[in-house]
Amino acid sequence: MSEQATTLPKGFRGDMANGFNPQDAAHLPSEDTAHVARRQRLLGPAYRLFYKSPVQISRAKGVFLYDKHGNEYLDAYNNVVSLGHAHPRVVAAIQKQLETLCTHTRYMQEPLLDYAEALIGTFGGELGRTGCAMFTCTGSEANDLALRIARYHTGKTGVIVSAEAYHGNSGAVAAISPSLGKKSVLDPFLRTVAAPDSYRLPVAEIGRRMAEDVARQIADLERHGDGLAAFIADSVFSSDGLYVDPTDVLAPVADIVRKAGGLFIADEVQSGFGRTGTHLWGHARHKVDPDIVTLGKPMGNGYPVAGLVVRPELVAEFGASMRYFNTFGGNSVAIAAARAVLDTILEENLMDNATRVGSQILDGLRELQNKFEFVGDVRGAGLYFAVELVKDRDGKVPDMDRALAAVNALRDQRILISATGADAHILKIRPPLVFTSANAGRLLEGVDNALRAVQT
Repeated sequence: MSEQATTLPKGFRGDMANGFNPQDAAHLPSEDTAHVARRQRLLGPAYRLFYKSPVQISRAKGVFLYDKHGNEYLDAYNNVVSLGHAHPRVVAAIQKQLETLCTHTRYMQEPLLDYAEALIGTFGGELGRTGCAMFTCTGSEANDLALRIARYHTGKTGVIVSAEAYHGNSGAVAAISPSLGKKSVLDPFLRTVAAPDSYRLPVAEIGRRMAEDVARQIADLERHGDGLAAFIADSVFSSDGLYVDPTDVLAPVADIVRKAGGLFIADEVQSGFGRTGTHLWGHARHKVDPDIVTLGKPMGNGYPVAGLVVRPELVAEFGASMRYFNTFGGNSVAIAAARAVLDTILEENLMDNATRVGSQILDGLRELQNKFEFVGDVRGAGLYFAVELVKDRDGKVPDMDRALAAVNALRDQRILISATGADAHILKIRPPLVFTSANAGRLLEGVDNALRAVQT
């Protein structure tokens, strides 16, 4: 294996396998070492940098980032600026609105209602017919609010998530995010179920197994004196390792959850806004109608805007007993950015682009799977991919060191991706929706080179 495949230092968790270790900075130029030292002093150790050799970024445009020397990096990881960096339509909308008005939701504003109507109209089922929108600044806030509504409606506190779920960093949602680490304190009424691991489980049994697992966890919550408030899932199970198929998993789970009096919350921060190509919303691939859908990261293409869409009776109950107000959530500029993003996705057929270019990438990655024995599995939908690296195909043993080496080998080619999964052994590739066929070709060539570099 490449000498870059360095075992992580003590104290580094697997989910930070792509994190820079400040104790391993001797290889950096002196100016970068000085920057890291200054950063440590001013920001403290909780902030982490990516990559063995961190990337200094000065500007960005489209799918490219540029350092202060003008070197170009292909961004194949960014779900925040899903339309590409500095998208002119979003920039113009933000600038025009900021010059006109930026205020909160306690004043009557037609654009706020127009966007809510357009957003709700993209959903199917009951949410599309009668849903209500509520706005926040971040996906963490959206999930926090959804959790408050669910617990108020049910009178219960129990929550079920997948084993390596990540749903945010507020106190409440960090407590239902097992992926944050073994020392991150979890809610005592949190229960977890295994992710639908299509690499290790018989595909025909995955839906049944997950439904049975959820039923067992509901029974355990009830036995311990509480009950189920909500099951919340990212429908592509991003933090668990990206399991996009099969798509008959979540509907049976929703049925069991509702029979127990709980709510089904679809976290669309990762899988929404066209990421999967064939559907605007990830949960629609599973043909499930959620009670609440939460939105975040790509909603404003870098501008902090997020929110949720919820069944009207749930928010009516909640709103009758307590007020909800968010000073910056849904402000005039945020709504302008969000509207520009939604309109661009739909009018410029970016979902079709995600499907077409995504198929090119997926086919290319599967060719590499045939070429390299340590590539155990390749998964993907739209412009979201997982390349699972293993020590041997028979045992399917995760190979985190090799994944770390591959991520850094790509970084050295100025192609940026990351890693995911409980053992951080899965290459996580998530390009902006405006990725072109030429961009895909460069990415695939880079992955080929990186895998070649780490094969011995």
